[in-house]
Amino acid sequence: MYRIDKTSNNVVKLEQKPFKELRIREREHLQEWIAKNPEMLGEELLIIQKEFDGFNDTSERLDLLALDKDGNLVIIENKLDDTGRNVVWQALKYASYCSTLTTAQIIKIYQDYLDKWGREQDARQSLLEFLEWEEEEPLLNRGDQRIIFVANHYRKEVTSTVLWLRDHDLQIQCFRARPYSMGEELFLQIEQIIPLPETSEFMIEIREKEKEEKEKSRTVEQSEAALVKFWGLLKRELAAHRLDFLERVSSKPHYDLGFWKGPGRFTFCMGRQAFRVELYFSNDPNKTWIDAMAKYKAEIERAFGCPVIWERLEGKKASRIKSEVPAEKFPGRFNDETYWPELIQWYREEMNRFYEAVSPVWDRVQKEVE
Repeated sequence: MYRIDKTSNNVVKLEQKPFKELRIREREHLQEWIAKNPEMLGEELLIIQKEFDGFNDTSERLDLLALDKDGNLVIIENKLDDTGRNVVWQALKYASYCSTLTTAQIIKIYQDYLDKWGREQDARQSLLEFLEWEEEEPLLNRGDQRIIFVANHYRKEVTSTVLWLRDHDLQIQCFRARPYSMGEELFLQIEQIIPLPETSEFMIEIREKEKEEKEKSRTVEQSEAALVKFWGLLKRELAAHRLDFLERVSSKPHYDLGFWKGPGRFTFCMGRQAFRVELYFSNDPNKTWIDAMAKYKAEIERAFGCPVIWERLEGKKASRIKSEVPAEKFPGRFNDETYWPELIQWYREEMNRFYEAVSPVWDRVQKEVE
């Protein structure tokens, strides 16, 4: 890894060092960094517990327990300079323990975590906000549990076992954590090594298809199939008009689909009462992003041609800027495919106008905040 020196128009090589030499500890440092910044693992994860030991008849504890955007549990195991030989077996045990957790138990685990760290939040509401689900009662832990390893060095017996398990459809990822130093400054590089990032999206799509084919209730199955079909038609419509908003995004059975631009996500959303397009800031607890954007409210709305809706979402981690239309404008709403062409056209036109008005300001604001 190199540090770019613009002044001299050169690069300076950083010195890679072991965690031990830098006096970086597993639980006190690496685990805390991941807990506070789970996005470093390449996706949105919600940490719901640290050092979880709530298993019956055993005193074992896993490092971090998280939920992904599909509502499935993710076991995160951290090691420093060496994984050891038994890390895979250890994580498989934790995954088996977690496979029996019910939705109510998961909500309680998360509430205990929030209470322990003095966060005055309701676990159920916080989960629904993170998942962006429209359901009143979330159904969590429906699919297989996932495992993520983070370490500096992986032994061959570990990587060999992980690759074999992945071939048998176990969802395991390995990330390499490398510390670097330059003088008094320390740097951390996190990169996914299994599976390789360029193949992971294809593999995830295969798993999503297999998941859809599993035994589910007819209502859930039909709803998810409809969502995948709808987003696929929207992607096709956008491509036909040379709009690449969702070019690299897979159609998934969610009520929203979007693409990242910096720390903000431009999203197509379906709500109970309205359809909307938005710029969503998932990590804006101090309202830094939305307040910075609000300085240019007049410019944005002038370019957009009408007012947009600004939601600071006080007391929550997120914030958003959006444009929406009441669901009743489309008589059949989402449930009647007869009205899909009209809804898809609205999404295309509205996002195009919204993006052209908001994106230039968003680019500017990111540079200003930096």
